[in-house]
Amino acid sequence: MRNRLLATLSIVLLALAITSCGSTASQEQAAPTAPTTQDATPANGRLKVIATTTIVGDVVRNVGGDAIDLTVLLSVGADPHGFEPAPADIAAVNSADLVFINGLELEHFLEPLLENAGGGAPIITVSDGITPIEGSEEHEDEHEGEQHADGDEGEHEEEQHADGDEHDHGGNDPHTWTDPNNVMVWVDNIQQALSQLDPANEQSYAANATAYKAELQTLDGWIRGQVSRVSEDNRKLVTDHAVFGYFANQYGFEQTGAVIPGYSTLSEPSAQDVARLEDTLRSFGVRAIFVGNTINEALAQRVADDLAIQLVQIYTGSLSAADGPAASYLDYMRYNTEAITNALQ
Repeated sequence: MRNRLLATLSIVLLALAITSCGSTASQEQAAPTAPTTQDATPANGRLKVIATTTIVGDVVRNVGGDAIDLTVLLSVGADPHGFEPAPADIAAVNSADLVFINGLELEHFLEPLLENAGGGAPIITVSDGITPIEGSEEHEDEHEGEQHADGDEGEHEEEQHADGDEHDHGGNDPHTWTDPNNVMVWVDNIQQALSQLDPANEQSYAANATAYKAELQTLDGWIRGQVSRVSEDNRKLVTDHAVFGYFANQYGFEQTGAVIPGYSTLSEPSAQDVARLEDTLRSFGVRAIFVGNTINEALAQRVADDLAIQLVQIYTGSLSAADGPAASYLDYMRYNTEAITNALQ
């Protein structure tokens, strides 16, 4: 009986060993190798291209056309200031031929992803060549003379570092796309990058870029016509955060204040910030507060209610869904321009 049990146990152990070896061999044979840039190019010959935001993605799509396979990391409605990449995003970047980012620290949270995902894809900053707006002018205005009000100039400075360091943009306004003239620079950068990596489609990229820049020039003229309907005294922009600096500079507006100080929607204004902003808005006779589609509008609504002025929704860091009013960059700018000019007339 004992010998029979030992024989049976030996057979079982042998079977397990064979199964284990076979499984290991199968796993080793099936283990994927890390893709290289060359391996990542699809069989159809199109470049695998990554864009960070829906706005960058739309412009890249207009230049790349059918010659590229485009993946946009941020989904519609996602706030670029608070995006956290998922494993699928890492895999997409790993297998990409080319990555387009806005730059100016908008995607600072993506730096570890872009640096560590591997794959060796060139990272192209579409805002290269644009002169950035330096500093947060409206934030400085809101706190000008603060030491006279509360006797402690350094207190706010410490508070600002505590709240804003993690999410600042290095002192520059990253929202370059709010001026379509800047997006023409984007187009040139995108065309050049695609053509260098894919010279076979260089003529296609050039034709697409020329056609799209013509549309941007038409858009610029249309915006100027809409803005002309608003008196210069009423061209004051108050937003949830400082997003329209380039638009304001190009079309003769003044960014009077922001409900959220600085350039990040993740900043948290203090009660003193809000009170000071409301005093500023009263003194300027501001007619509306414009709130982006990617943030909670409760704070802006509080200020609007206190001042009995309009709260108007606009699009800031993201396009709308395909069936929405801002499905493309051109639609985004038309929608925002109409919302702003209609509210301020």
